[in-house]
Amino acid sequence: MSTSPNDNPALLDVSDVSKSFGAVEVLRSVSLRVAKGEVVTVIGPSGSGKTTLLRCVNFLESYDSGSIRIDGKEVGFRETGARQRRSERDLAAMRAETGMVFQSFNLFPHLTTAGNIMLGLRKVRGKSEAEARTIAEHWLGRVGLAHKADSLPAELSGGQQQRVGIARAVAMGPKILLLDEITSALDPELVGEVLEVVRSLAEDGMTMVMVTHEMAFARDASSRIIFMADGGVSAAGPPAEILAADTDNERLRTFLARFRASHF
Repeated sequence: MSTSPNDNPALLDVSDVSKSFGAVEVLRSVSLRVAKGEVVTVIGPSGSGKTTLLRCVNFLESYDSGSIRIDGKEVGFRETGARQRRSERDLAAMRAETGMVFQSFNLFPHLTTAGNIMLGLRKVRGKSEAEARTIAEHWLGRVGLAHKADSLPAELSGGQQQRVGIARAVAMGPKILLLDEITSALDPELVGEVLEVVRSLAEDGMTMVMVTHEMAFARDASSRIIFMADGGVSAAGPPAEILAADTDNERLRTFLARFRASHF
């Protein structure tokens, strides 16, 4: 099944990627192409491989076969000769091009919100402290937390911590932003504030791949939706097509049934 956009060369090109944990095949020949500026939402039941796919794109997990390229460059492995893992220095540089926001906030508790954002800017991007601080304050302002620059994570709500996590990822200037169930650990009343930040980044043209169970958000904010089941891509297309009540994909129809009453 093709999951490529009709126009524009792919910024992210995932081709026939497979991944197993022991005897369990988690990804089965997954292919996905994402053009610059697209927002692609990945949905599917638990255990379908969604998070593993994101972790392979960021090379937090090595993939067993296939190819993942970002802006034409192979992720994780050297491009000449036998399949060989890149050095940790190369991997760190490549990961800086794929900002990732996790389910858990993963903020350093001993650093302020500005300090959390500045850390990567200084250690990976080589920015001066003053320049890193300016960038951190800019992005904290963008996510509505300029007044919390000197607060510790423990002084923030869950929604505020997740917004700091988003600011930290985008401050690095990544080519693509990966978001893994970023609202799943939040109380329902905090979900909206986080999704509004994501929506504003989408409107600015940020390329994103987002795993989510927020079907209404997927419908409204996505360029395309990918439905994964049993480790593979079962359906892909524009939101109106994938979320249609009369879809002929039985797995997709079953998956959507439990959301329809509250979201549509």
